[in-house]
Amino acid sequence: MATRKLKIRDLTLRDGQQSLFATRLDQKTIDRLLPLYQNAGFHIMEVWGGAVPDSVMRYLDESPWNRLRKASEAMKGKSLLSALSRGRNLFGYVPYPDSVIKEFYEEAIKNGLNVMRIFDALNDIDNVSFSIRTITELGGIADGAVCYTVDPKPQPQEPKGFFARLFGKKEPEPEKIFTDKYFVDKAVEMERLGCKIITLKDMAGLVSPMRAASIISKLKAAVKCDVDFHTHCTPGYGLASSIMAIINGVDILDTNIWWFGGGSAAPAIELVYLFAKKLDVEIDVNMEAVREIRNELLEARKGLKQFDIAGEMPIEFDPLTDKLPAEVEAHVDQAVAAAKAGDEEALLSHCHAVEAYFHFPKPNIIVKEAEVPGGMYTNMVAQLRDLKAEDLLDDAMALIPKVRRDAGLVPLVTPTSQIVGQQAVLLALDRRKGVEDYTNTSNQFISLVKGEYGRTPVAIDPAFREKITGDAQEKAYDVSKYKKPENPEIAELGGVKLAKNKEEYLLMELLPAVANRFLRNRRNEEYAGEMARQAEQKAAEEAAKPKQEPITGPVLKAPMGGTVIEVKVKPGDAVKKNSPLLVYEAMKMENDVLAEFDGTVKRVFVVPGDVVATDQVMVEFE
Repeated sequence: MATRKLKIRDLTLRDGQQSLFATRLDQKTIDRLLPLYQNAGFHIMEVWGGAVPDSVMRYLDESPWNRLRKASEAMKGKSLLSALSRGRNLFGYVPYPDSVIKEFYEEAIKNGLNVMRIFDALNDIDNVSFSIRTITELGGIADGAVCYTVDPKPQPQEPKGFFARLFGKKEPEPEKIFTDKYFVDKAVEMERLGCKIITLKDMAGLVSPMRAASIISKLKAAVKCDVDFHTHCTPGYGLASSIMAIINGVDILDTNIWWFGGGSAAPAIELVYLFAKKLDVEIDVNMEAVREIRNELLEARKGLKQFDIAGEMPIEFDPLTDKLPAEVEAHVDQAVAAAKAGDEEALLSHCHAVEAYFHFPKPNIIVKEAEVPGGMYTNMVAQLRDLKAEDLLDDAMALIPKVRRDAGLVPLVTPTSQIVGQQAVLLALDRRKGVEDYTNTSNQFISLVKGEYGRTPVAIDPAFREKITGDAQEKAYDVSKYKKPENPEIAELGGVKLAKNKEEYLLMELLPAVANRFLRNRRNEEYAGEMARQAEQKAAEEAAKPKQEPITGPVLKAPMGGTVIEVKVKPGDAVKKNSPLLVYEAMKMENDVLAEFDGTVKRVFVVPGDVVATDQVMVEFE
């Protein structure tokens, strides 16, 4: 008889597919999986939030609200349904006022959400306090997530001065910021605000086994609510650290089901099950139902092959019926013994041997050294592949630690992971072009450095802030400047509103560029006949237009592929150097494109909504 039960939060349908398959699991596949989940007995199923609202619209042309509703209808309350919220950023990439946050939570709970895991990318409690109180007031469960991160690695320095050189004196190491006390203090404050679950959220998988033991044990002593451990296997710590979390009393563990586990994702529940049995801990899940889900997930993974960041598939395994080879069973036993003895090196060695036997991905040293989350890594790979700029990946990854330090040592979790990731790409481009670092900066990076995302763990150098933003003073996000988006009538579709109801309008508030395209598609479908007639008329008009004359003047080219959001100039306009010409979106970030010289606009070749390739001509000058 097991001494205690371990509750499981299944991440397969949200974080698992986001970490391994760039969030491309479609609704048709999920509909086949949900009935199998009904009898699995997961304490919580994470099905929404994170990148899902954006990605299902952006890549799958599907409704985020429909995804949540269908999960709720299928599960019938048998497991709690959870989402991941970025606090003041919700599921988007910029801060939102309280009114938008409250309306979004109201709609989410109305559509079946039970648990909202709330975090702030900067671990700024001010950014999560309203969300925690609001979810609680609306009858939901607030799950406060403390984002784990590490102090920067010491930078090698030359000794200064004659005597320092003579005696080899080194500069003192900087004070440690991210101590156990740092994370525990954040958790205590979140529980005080009303959280019923506290999660140590290790999005990069950087919590080593002994650090997991230290922090989890301190959290259990400091808070009264359930403690959850969320990690990833990318750098090779995930499974071993999960074992140490179990030994040190964690209440809930985040896992994925076999084909969606390991690598950049959280550990597979089947491996956790093997170790829990040795620890006399009962996994509080119906593993026979998990088998049925696992069988269906195999086909789902095969269908996601083009997005599969792991490459090689693990071998098939059923922990209820398949017997481990003697040498693998020995590694499991020795790993448990090492964990109990606090021998981290041996624990990792034996866990890696078990994972290698099943063909789970090896530890990713690049990710480990750059200190990035798996989801960020897979998104960068997918986005650079879309941009046909895969050769920039190594340079950009190597620059992430520098960008992170410059930006106040921010933890890397959405949206800061996307902001830092894109800025690292821009910095790599700067260096390839031989120009000064930070010649090109995204609007979101400017906002982060300015202070609009909140207070960073370490103060940003005022000189750097002035270089990036033009002002050395920190400036918080001003909610009074927020403007609700217009809900335009689409004249060509009989005057119908772009957003037909509250839930669609909330998508426009949250993710305007993506939602506008998604909702336009919905309206187009509803008026397919009219659109066909208009397309035919437009084709005739285009055919009647005279052929375009060749380009002879200076031009402005797209520095990176993306989507045009706004055009600020027209033919005949006189522009000054550094004045804004247009705004376009690349890698989920909006960027101002500035004039490189004084001149007069001759022709503009793009309109809002156009998708442009790298170096595509957008503006010609006289």
